[in-house]
Amino acid sequence: MSDVVSRLDVLKTYKLYVGGKFPRSESGRVYEVTDSKGEWLANAPLGTRKDARDAVLAARAAVKGWAGTTAYNRGQVLYRVAEMLQGRREQFAAEVAVSEGIGAKKAAALVDAAIDRWVWYAGWTDKVAQIAGNANPVAGPYFNLSTPEPTGVVGIVAPQAGLGHSLLGLVSVIAPAIATGNTVVVAAAADAPLPALSLGEVLATSDVPGGVVNLLSGRTADIAPTLASHQDVNALDLTGAIAADGPGAAAALEALAADTLKRVVRPELDPFAQDWTNAPGTDRLLSFLETKTVWHPMGI
Repeated sequence: MSDVVSRLDVLKTYKLYVGGKFPRSESGRVYEVTDSKGEWLANAPLGTRKDARDAVLAARAAVKGWAGTTAYNRGQVLYRVAEMLQGRREQFAAEVAVSEGIGAKKAAALVDAAIDRWVWYAGWTDKVAQIAGNANPVAGPYFNLSTPEPTGVVGIVAPQAGLGHSLLGLVSVIAPAIATGNTVVVAAAADAPLPALSLGEVLATSDVPGGVVNLLSGRTADIAPTLASHQDVNALDLTGAIAADGPGAAAALEALAADTLKRVVRPELDPFAQDWTNAPGTDRLLSFLETKTVWHPMGI
């Protein structure tokens, strides 16, 4: 037979990453993810408010164990993520390239930067207390010590724009939050969710305990308000809010967060100009830490 029968590609249908598992969206719905030319790449789950609430439950359940892990051990876990990401470098480079409409060389450089960022934050886990804590001088025979503690559950609207937002930007907001002992629920970039959903597969095969990182895809307008208003979410990172739904949406989320006195990291006014390849600094490490001050009498 000379006729050649063409075959259809089997496009992957991704799943959410919640509590260390890969559930389908509660709605059972997916949406088409396309590249910069409109070509169909894969199906991503359309996360709902119920999925966001389930993710918060998983994150809350993981707080005690993760916050109680030694800083040194957390550093080892983050380094393990870098190792596993390195092993899937080619896959992530391909996903970043099609997600952001850039060349293979630039995409590979962004993946390398994301791997290095995991390593960078891994090195900070047992050092951040040196810059966030202090021995305070007091008038009296006491030691007065200020020590940092994790805030708890952090809701994150991941970067939706800027150079390298789909993976490097994502890592740049997740890694500092969990390095300091918090757990996170992340609304991934709606238009470029594949690197985030694949990162869930990396985390599942690393040493990160289930529930420490929870990744949701779908419309941020559905997911973010649930995180902002949820009473069991302690802090909110609105980095991607303006690019996703506009300045008005970001302000509305901040107002929802105020009802439960959440810590809030506000988005850049021009997120499209944000370059995630810049050195991260320590600001995000310090954003979701609480300070506990202890008084102790001096011995005579």
